Amino acid sequence: MTSRRDMLRSALLGGGATVVAASAMGSLGPEAAFANTALDVDPGAPDPNFAEGRIRSIKDNTLLVLGSNMVIHNIKVVDGTSLWKLGPVAFDAAQPGDGLYARGVRMPDGTLAAESVWLNIVNIKGHIKNITDKTIHLDHNGKEVLCHVVAGKSVAIHSESPATSDLSMLRVAQHVQILGAWRPDTNEVDIATVFSPH
Repeated sequence: MTSRRDMLRSALLGGGATVVAASAMGSLGPEAAFANTALDVDPGAPDPNFAEGRIRSIKDNTLLVLGSNMVIHNIKVVDGTSLWKLGPVAFDAAQPGDGLYARGVRMPDGTLAAESVWLNIVNIKGHIKNITDKTIHLDHNGKEVLCHVVAGKSVAIHSESPATSDLSMLRVAQHVQILGAWRPDTNEVDIATVFSPH
């Protein structure tokens, strides 16, 4: 059985990347951005098929990204790449200044051919300081993060219950985990999912 990664590599090396569709390769959800999928990497060694940082520039279908460790990454986005920015988005949603995580296949020239790119994704835990119908003020390690409820996008998962757009069960002082999209250069986040244990 051909894996998603083998399919991407053969398409890129064979010059036929445009025929690889995201539906054929399967899409990776936002939770996968934080998953440890480097099964063949030594403990403590960097994963060669992963990159993170902020977009410095965009040329054609390639993102020039400066990593937090000051390493420059060239990340190629093809038809088969899934992109997330509070939900599935098109390539033109990527902007200079966006933060990202990317997973894919490292090509011989060092370029990362992306399977998935998550733009501005954050995964934070904290206590609710205040809540309105449009915002959650989160205390995250002593710093306030203003989390915005986005109509039609934001959902809550209470304990083991299914996701719901009804956030009325959330309470002040409750401990929650928020998966969302950071608004670059602010302390603000658009909410994708609020996880609450109770």
